[in-house]
Amino acid sequence: MDVRVIRYDHPDARKLDAEVQVEYAERYGDGDLTHMDAAHFDPPHGLYLIVYDTDGTPVASGGWRSQERSEEGYEDGDAEIKRMFVVRAARGRGLARRILAALEDSAREAGRVRMVLETGTEQPEAIGLYTSSGYVPVTKFGFYRFEESSRCYAKLLTDATDAPDATDATDPTDAPDAAGTTGTTDLTDGLTGAPVSP
Repeated sequence: MDVRVIRYDHPDARKLDAEVQVEYAERYGDGDLTHMDAAHFDPPHGLYLIVYDTDGTPVASGGWRSQERSEEGYEDGDAEIKRMFVVRAARGRGLARRILAALEDSAREAGRVRMVLETGTEQPEAIGLYTSSGYVPVTKFGFYRFEESSRCYAKLLTDATDAPDATDATDPTDAPDAAGTTGTTDLTDGLTGAPVSP
């Protein structure tokens, strides 16, 4: 396997994005409408990775982009995971965990404080991946924050005492769920990634 830093508008990234949109539609009835731009993932304010199989086929992706405090519920220093995805034929190899670890390392090195993501109730594999990797439920944020099926998680990347608390949130069960098209799927790899975001 070969992990490469790729721009989000690269043809291989677009190909995987089209596949993840089909899977979102299968699970939620529609693709992800979250606004995303290739520039969002340009270092040092983000990163986009693609995993290539030994024959050069792109089989998995994932990225993070910087976010700051906003009316959509982000906090200063957030690094938002987006487009985590593993094609069906490559699932079960641990690629999602490998990408997640690389994204966390990159965001930490860039000085980000908290890793955040949105997924949904129709992606239990994603929820399993994130919760088993130290992510905890937080107040919903982002485009789908008012959707019932949305679930948001966060993990602190720093021990700074002044860092926002990843667990500082209302009970996620009492807020409307977001129709999480932005999920990730775990070691059995599937949609592993951020919440409903195209």
